[in-house]
Amino acid sequence: MKYLDHLEEWIITFLIGTATLIIFVAVLHRYSAGLPIPGLQDWLLGLNLGWAQELCIYMFVWMAKFGAAYGVRTGIHVGVDVLVTRLPEPWRVKCVLLGIAGGALFTGIIGTLGAAFVWENGMHYATFKMLGMDVTDIIEGPITPDLEWSTWIIYSAVPLGSYLMCFRFLQVGWGFYRTGELPHHDHGHVEGIEEETTVDSTEAIEEYEEHKFDHEAKRGGAK
Repeated sequence: MKYLDHLEEWIITFLIGTATLIIFVAVLHRYSAGLPIPGLQDWLLGLNLGWAQELCIYMFVWMAKFGAAYGVRTGIHVGVDVLVTRLPEPWRVKCVLLGIAGGALFTGIIGTLGAAFVWENGMHYATFKMLGMDVTDIIEGPITPDLEWSTWIIYSAVPLGSYLMCFRFLQVGWGFYRTGELPHHDHGHVEGIEEETTVDSTEAIEEYEEHKFDHEAKRGGAK
């Protein structure tokens, strides 16, 4: 479970890092290919990076789906709880659990519908073919324009991300049922940076007044 708790971070970090690198290389290639350098220009023009934009779009889609699951786990998602917080404690607990159950049900349904769509979109063809079964009467499914990948691979982000969100909703709900606490994200906190200790305002005022008094005393003595 310890490794599963950081699954979204690993996936998002890998995707955004790889996408950034691909975009950088593609932009560098585009401008470098325009330089009239003999030999180098011909070699760069021979490289086909037309697939880079399409791949990065798909990677950002996957980032969005797994980022949503990360938001459920860490409490980043925005929620209107003005009425809920004013309810008596028993009713507040019931409303929170009802909301979490609704989120789990919704994402579970989306995951199931997404899985059915992915299966019919070509995953069943790939699975049967891998198992050595007859695929004569089965449609292979569409492919992407530039990468020429089976689209069911791209669309797999929907069931995978939705099922992970459903699991996170259930995880948060179980934690709230046991402890009464929901995950809370501090938008002002940056991971890995220690917060500076703040000086009490009263002490700061007293220190300022003391320095001011000493300074005026010194000026008076000088006169």
